[in-house]
Amino acid sequence: MAGPRPWSLFWEWGKNIICVGRNYADHVREMGSTVLREPVIFLKASTAYAPEGSPVLVPSYCRDLHHELELGVLIGRRARAVPEAAAMDYVAGYALCLDMTARDVQNECKKKGLPWTLAKSFTSSCPVSAFVPKEKISDPHALKLWLKVNGELRQEGQTSSMIFSIPYIISYISKIIPLEEGDLILTGTPEGVGSVKENDEMEAGIDGVVSMRFKVAKSEY
Repeated sequence: MAGPRPWSLFWEWGKNIICVGRNYADHVREMGSTVLREPVIFLKASTAYAPEGSPVLVPSYCRDLHHELELGVLIGRRARAVPEAAAMDYVAGYALCLDMTARDVQNECKKKGLPWTLAKSFTSSCPVSAFVPKEKISDPHALKLWLKVNGELRQEGQTSSMIFSIPYIISYISKIIPLEEGDLILTGTPEGVGSVKENDEMEAGIDGVVSMRFKVAKSEY
């Protein structure tokens, strides 16, 4: 019988990547969008994972690749229709994540009313840091996130600025999609999203918790 799956390799066995859009008001304004009463939910394929040490690839069909810095929440056990008051009991830990976005493709999808899959779910579109156990973060709503590109600060935000809290997000999603052990929820990005190109170096961190580095490369496909 197989033993427990290692959280240090969550990107190898986790199944679902569920993303929340429009969860920081400053980013919503930055993108010219409207703050909504319920979260915007979309998915990435599990093959979108890129652990530190692997490159972030620019898809051949993309001409404007953007970084979106996010706190990721990893689910520790099956959760279905979880009450908001109990939602944090289902959290195993956290990871710093990037929601890489083919912005030009997404903009065209929005104009045509099409899904965002081509813009959000390509290979390496979900770079992730090392796993951070739940016990190492006393309050996930009191974290400072930052991202630099080639040494220049691009994004900086506080998780206290989230519109929808982590318990609310877990409860909301679990009523629609049953969550499984190893599922990753991306909780939205603060303002400052911007373009990266081949050979750029991205460095990101959660102050006092974890950091990561990725280099951008051109995809062969």
